[in-house]
Amino acid sequence: MVYYAGVDLGATNVRAVVAEPDGTTIGVDRRSTPRGPTGIDVTEGVLRTLRGACGEAGIDPKRITAAGIGSIGPFDLAEGAVIDPANLPDSIDRIPLTGPIAKLIDSDDVYLHNDTTAGVIGERFHAARNPDDMVYITISSGIGAGVCSDGRIVSGWDGNAGEVGHYVVDPHGRLTCGCGHDGHWEAYCSGNAIPDFARLLADDDPTISTALPLEGPEFTAKDVFDLAGEDELADYVVEQLAHWNAIGVTNVIHAFAPIVVSFGGAVALHNEELVVDPIRERVSEMVMTNVPEIHVTDLGDDVVVEGALASALTEGTGDRRRLRG
Repeated sequence: MVYYAGVDLGATNVRAVVAEPDGTTIGVDRRSTPRGPTGIDVTEGVLRTLRGACGEAGIDPKRITAAGIGSIGPFDLAEGAVIDPANLPDSIDRIPLTGPIAKLIDSDDVYLHNDTTAGVIGERFHAARNPDDMVYITISSGIGAGVCSDGRIVSGWDGNAGEVGHYVVDPHGRLTCGCGHDGHWEAYCSGNAIPDFARLLADDDPTISTALPLEGPEFTAKDVFDLAGEDELADYVVEQLAHWNAIGVTNVIHAFAPIVVSFGGAVALHNEELVVDPIRERVSEMVMTNVPEIHVTDLGDDVVVEGALASALTEGTGDRRRLRG
C-alpha cells in the first residue's frame, strides 16, 4: 500500500500526519517549531516531525508517495523554501522544505503551499457544502488568507498570494509589522501584536484602568482575552481589535467576493465570541456587495495539516476532482 503525508509548518508548532489513500490518518506527530539559530534547524525540526508521524504509523518514510506542505511564508517556490519569515528570529533567512522532504520520502511529489492556501484546500476538501468562491482567514501569530475563486485555488505565481495580513489598515502607521512595514493589519490584530497594541492604547489614554501586566515579560494576547468583561483596558482593546479586523475582512470581501469566509488560527478559534462574532456584526454594515456567511472552521487546529494532506492526496493521485471544484 502507498501512503500520503501532510505537514503544517507554523511559527509556533510543526504538525505532520500520515494517511492511507482513502484519507484515513494512521500517524500523527506535533512538535514546537525550532527558533533557529538557522533555517536548517527549522528544516531538521520538520523532518523529525514527519519521521515521528511515520513512526506512529509504523511505516518507513520512503513508503510515502506524495506529501503536501502548508507553511508560513514568504516563499521562493523555485527553491521550495521559505525566505525571511516575519514571525521567526531574524537569524533565519531561508528554510529549505521541498528538497529535504523529497529526499526523506524518496519522491518528487512534494507540494508547497502558503499555510492559508492549505487551509482553504482543507476547507474545500472536507466541507459538506462546497461553494466555488470561499476564503479561509487565519488570525494567529500572523494573519493571512487562502482564496478559492471560481473553483480554483489562488496561490499566485510565487506562492505568496493571500498575504492579506499586510493590507495597510492604519494610514498613520503607528505600529510596525513583523515584516518591517508600518500600519499593516497584522501589526495590530495578530496574536504576536496584540500586547503592543494594548500598550499603545494604554499610552493614548492613561486614565483607563487596568490589571493587565503591560510591562511584564510574559504579557500575551491571552491575558487580554482572559480579562475581557472584567477590565476596562482589556474591553477597549477587544473593541479596537474588532474595528481593525472588520476593516481587514471587508477589504478581503471586496477583493474576492466569497460566498463563505471561514476563520482559523489560535486567536480566532480560542476567542470566537470576542473576535469572530464582532467581525460578523460589523462587516454587515461595511460591505457594499453581498455579505458572505462567516463562521469558524470545523477542522480547528488541524485545518492546515488537513489541507496539506488533501493536496498530497489530490495532486499525488492526479484526482483533482476530490477537491470538489
